[in-house]
Amino acid sequence: MIVTLSIKNYALIEDLRIDFEEGLTVITGETGAGKSIILGAMGLLMGKRANLENIKNPDKKCVIEGQFNIETYDLKSLFEENDLDYHPHTIIRREILPGGRSRAFVNDTPTTLNQIQAIANHLIDIHSQHETLEITSEAYQLEILDALAKNGGVLAQYKSLLSTLNNVQNQLKSTRDLQALQTKELDYNQFLLEELQAAKLEKLNQEALEETYNTLSNSENIQESLAEVIKTMTDEHVGFLETAKHARQVLGRIQDFSTVYQSYWERLNSVIIELEDLSDEITTSIDAVSSDPQLLEEVNEKLQLLFKLQQKHGVGSVEELSKIESELSDKVANTLALDDTLSRLEKEEQALTAQLYQVAGAISNTRKKVIPDLKLQLESILSTLGLPHAFFEISLKPGKEFRPTGTDTLEILFSANKGITPGNIGKVASGGELSRIMLAVKSVLGKYKHLPTLVFDEIDSGVSGEIANKIASLMVSMSTYMQIFTITHLPQVAAKGRQHLKVYKEATSHSTTTHLRVLNQEERIMEIAEMLGGKKISEAAIANAKELLN
Repeated sequence: MIVTLSIKNYALIEDLRIDFEEGLTVITGETGAGKSIILGAMGLLMGKRANLENIKNPDKKCVIEGQFNIETYDLKSLFEENDLDYHPHTIIRREILPGGRSRAFVNDTPTTLNQIQAIANHLIDIHSQHETLEITSEAYQLEILDALAKNGGVLAQYKSLLSTLNNVQNQLKSTRDLQALQTKELDYNQFLLEELQAAKLEKLNQEALEETYNTLSNSENIQESLAEVIKTMTDEHVGFLETAKHARQVLGRIQDFSTVYQSYWERLNSVIIELEDLSDEITTSIDAVSSDPQLLEEVNEKLQLLFKLQQKHGVGSVEELSKIESELSDKVANTLALDDTLSRLEKEEQALTAQLYQVAGAISNTRKKVIPDLKLQLESILSTLGLPHAFFEISLKPGKEFRPTGTDTLEILFSANKGITPGNIGKVASGGELSRIMLAVKSVLGKYKHLPTLVFDEIDSGVSGEIANKIASLMVSMSTYMQIFTITHLPQVAAKGRQHLKVYKEATSHSTTTHLRVLNQEERIMEIAEMLGGKKISEAAIANAKELLN
């Protein structure tokens, strides 16, 4: 419930603060006194757009603040969803700064209008005879049935399953799109992969192949060159190995004379030993080098294959080709694995669909069961409100499409008179009838779910006498389990309020200001007497006012 409303520098209000009570609060005042200003301020608390024209003094800040007791509203999860701190005593504040910039706060935390709307819609519900009423909305009509059927738990289960199904269907779509894309590339990727696999890259050493190729293709030249080296080393007359041996023999004659000469001999001897080893290896290499056209052709084919693959894939080594082979293998495997993924997702979709139809069927069955009770209650209430022949025709039809609250489509038709075929409520009901239908709906709905504070803006317009008294009595009854505000011009309604507020204007030489104050008992008598008889209050009007209040 709203506990306190503060308004500063808004429209004709300079600075106003009012504390509210539980139950039914009536607001009265002359036409043009500023009752709509109060509704406008509440609208700002509900997240409506701010208008710079509504600021009384454009050089000062406009502040609208509402304090709410929401301990019994079960809104903790809603606050968490909107990333707001929850407090049982919640404060919503709107500020319009000079220049037109608007700010919003919930419990002193800066918020967006969307966040405020999400919270405030559970706190205040404003109704006017001239506004499009919720009762014409199928979603709201289903909400009424679900409240009577106590479908809260099963609806939560349905919505959870529907959310899961939507996720699975999104995965299915993205997987099918991916499969369609990858299937186009599958044949080409498989061809590239098989080509690389056929090359057996893990067994190829490009450097060794190139060395073998160079050796085999130049075998004759290599043999001739190595033979010439051996000849140069070992020729009996000019070979440098034989010459070195002769020099070693000469040094051997004097090596015993000095350690220096012995060192020369040893160093030369080491060189000769190394040259002899080198000569033996070269000789062996000469024997190993031979012309092998078949092997040369095989090595050349392997090298040409490597060069072709490297050129095709834009790389320069066997290692890079191996990496590409691995990537292609993964792509092909992933594409082929998509069939398994699709099969799994399709089975999940089928299972969830079956579950949803089962839960939706349970929701539909409970809705059907409460339709006669809803029809009876609404027609009974409207009968007391001056519509004795009010008739509802409620049609609930299960469908195949999964909607946010089930598969049902609902149609509520209405007729206010005998012999008139029921039609769409929004088209066949007059403004006054719509007001009373909405009042009846809220009265029924309030018994089954916690409703926000209801604000009725002259909902009793166009009625009088006993009907006005019945409307007032119904609002009193409703106010035992919810907070209700009603702006009224009817004394019968005004007299039923637990709290009575009067809106009035005061004019000075410089400005006009709207005020709102709580009336005491004597003030209420005079206010209702004035509503009964006009400005010139008679003793009879006062007596009538006292009777109404009693």
